[in-house]
Amino acid sequence: MDIIIEFLTGGTPLNLVSFSSLCITSFFASLIATSIGLGGGLLVLATMTLVLPPAVLIPIHGLVQIGSNGFRAWLLRKKILFSIVPAFILGSLMGAVLGGFLHFGIQTWVLQLILGVFVLYATWSPGFKSSRPGPLRFLCAGLFSGLVTMFVGATGPLVAPFVKAACDEKQQVVSTHAMLMTFQHGFKVLAFGVLGFSFGSYIPLLVGLIGFGMLGTLVGRMVLKKLPENIFRTIFQIVITSLAIRLLYSAAASFFEF
Repeated sequence: MDIIIEFLTGGTPLNLVSFSSLCITSFFASLIATSIGLGGGLLVLATMTLVLPPAVLIPIHGLVQIGSNGFRAWLLRKKILFSIVPAFILGSLMGAVLGGFLHFGIQTWVLQLILGVFVLYATWSPGFKSSRPGPLRFLCAGLFSGLVTMFVGATGPLVAPFVKAACDEKQQVVSTHAMLMTFQHGFKVLAFGVLGFSFGSYIPLLVGLIGFGMLGTLVGRMVLKKLPENIFRTIFQIVITSLAIRLLYSAAASFFEF
């Protein structure tokens, strides 16, 4: 038993309880993200902050999100709105590069504040909701969210209002959002690799988190199929708003601590 525990947690600050807790969280986070479109990434990130040091938090979270979002996008690949994907990918790549250069020069609470305010505006503004964003808007969304994700980690709430406004039905919202987040987290992880971060001792944890996330995605897909469109969009709206408020709270807490 000790050999197994050492294999799973050796070289990390984790024990068997925290390792298992993160895997269970990954399952439920993927279930939530697949059934209602988002929220899982922030849940995983919030749980990770309790057991992982800040220096490894964002890159580890990025790899987990690649697995979770990538599998979700593949399962629902026929529903993806591919017309906006290239512009978002280009913007995300530019943002990740810029974020890599600025990684130690911007206060996180500033980005959290900007992100929270914008998400609330984009979620509730009638003008934003009635428009159908095209490639140019997704290029800008990719650029800003690609930069912010280097500092904040979970930027799904920023991209979600654009996806919701561009897509006609729930499977398209979930699949397109998952595809965009897969690329964005991929660029972020690549940037951290260039910056010299080593994932070696965390490989067993990553395998566990991604594996449990895939199981959660399979269950979440069954929930999504049975969820009525109007209820899906209402829940989606509530979740985005809740995540934005949490970002504003985090920004305020960090500012007053500072």
